[in-house]
Amino acid sequence: MQRRDFISFVGGAAAAWPVAVRAQQPERVRQIAMLNALGSDDTEAQARIAVFKQSLQQLGWVVGQNLKIEIRQIGADVDRLRSNAVELVALAPDVIVTIGSVAIAPLQQATRTIPIVFVNASDPVGAGFVQSMAHPGGNITGFSNFEYSMSGKWAELLKQIAPNVTRALVVRDPSSAAGIGQFAVIRSVAQSLGVELTPVDVRDNDEIEQRAAAFASSSNGGMIVTAGGTGARRKLIISLASRYKLPSVYPYRYYAVDGGLVTYGPNTLDPVRRAAGYVDRILKGERPADMPVQAPTRYDLIINLKTAKTLGLTIPQSLLTTADEVIE
Repeated sequence: MQRRDFISFVGGAAAAWPVAVRAQQPERVRQIAMLNALGSDDTEAQARIAVFKQSLQQLGWVVGQNLKIEIRQIGADVDRLRSNAVELVALAPDVIVTIGSVAIAPLQQATRTIPIVFVNASDPVGAGFVQSMAHPGGNITGFSNFEYSMSGKWAELLKQIAPNVTRALVVRDPSSAAGIGQFAVIRSVAQSLGVELTPVDVRDNDEIEQRAAAFASSSNGGMIVTAGGTGARRKLIISLASRYKLPSVYPYRYYAVDGGLVTYGPNTLDPVRRAAGYVDRILKGERPADMPVQAPTRYDLIINLKTAKTLGLTIPQSLLTTADEVIE
């Protein structure tokens, strides 16, 4: 080989090295943090995580390859919310996903820069999480679950399934905007139906049990369980409804699956799938401020006939005909 040819060969090879090195570099692993209001042993929480991972995989994000997910699940221990939020923010993830209204505020307090996608949040505008549904305006966007006006439907359903009900125990979180707003609508509708309401704080198991026992000492009682902070305690709440023979209405299908009488509300897994799409867009460079908050497009009525029989109730045929699902 001539000297000139050798120099050209070496120079060409050297120029190609950076390209070869770049080609061998593994794809950067992106990190997602998740804060779930339900506990790790909750079947609904497990279903949400499975759906989320599956949806991300369909978009090309595979855990263990180009994606890492750090998960915190709260359950009934709401005192852990703030510390878990701070822990997740300290990891400096690319995106944080939060499921449930109660988990949003601690995250918002912990960061105003890391993108946050929420799922199943009640009234994100009224709670101050976003500026508007169409233009969130900050580092937070996601998927809401209820319009407050819809909450009155729970009172109407309770009266339809148990016409003799004149009193209702309302399980809610009074510390949240969602708990306050839903109760206000339920109260306005209940008054027109001749139903007196007794609110109970969902954040204390002992209070729930004591108030339920005292409430059940009088006749013609029923129960309405609102959305937001109630899911983690649903087994206790459903067991109390069964023990004291209280006809009850709940916000989500998984309550009926666990033995609740009637539920009316949006699908809880569909927004998790759609949230994966938002996460994908953010990882590719879009800003939460420009991604509109999306609301449910439908609400489903689920009736558990087995529970109705246990309570000695006959569900009106009109409700059975219009129900989206009947559990027997």
